[in-house]
Amino acid sequence: MSMVAPSGELRRVFAAFDQDDDGKISAGELRLCMKAATGEDMPADDVRALMASADADGDGLLDEEEFVRLAAEVLEADEEEEDRRRWLREAFGMYEMEGSGCITALSLKLMLAKLGAHRDIAECQAMICRFDLDGDGVLSFREFETMMMA
Repeated sequence: MSMVAPSGELRRVFAAFDQDDDGKISAGELRLCMKAATGEDMPADDVRALMASADADGDGLLDEEEFVRLAAEVLEADEEEEDRRRWLREAFGMYEMEGSGCITALSLKLMLAKLGAHRDIAECQAMICRFDLDGDGVLSFREFETMMMA
């Protein structure tokens, strides 16, 4: 199911952030829009880069069509990131020790054996050690995510 907002909704968002009602969104208005959407203040340089990437006519402002395209791209990228994280959570769940919230050498050994890759505990500990960023001997989801993106 797609979470990308319909263009009518994006057009209403555009109208809400076009504070001076000139049919264009300035960098300042876009910055306010991003702060409202994320709750964080986006650095001015990042806003300028975002504006430049979406400003098809090069006037330094975003008209409604440019804004709708940009917003749809941002929403789609967010959806793809959410799908990636969901997939990683599922994969992590296959390897983690049931209910522990981490991957241990034993849980790694058991899953690898199910997959036909038999390793001894020392090999599994060495595999975990490579990505065990906090040195606790197990992989948290964050460490697993780092490993999978390497």
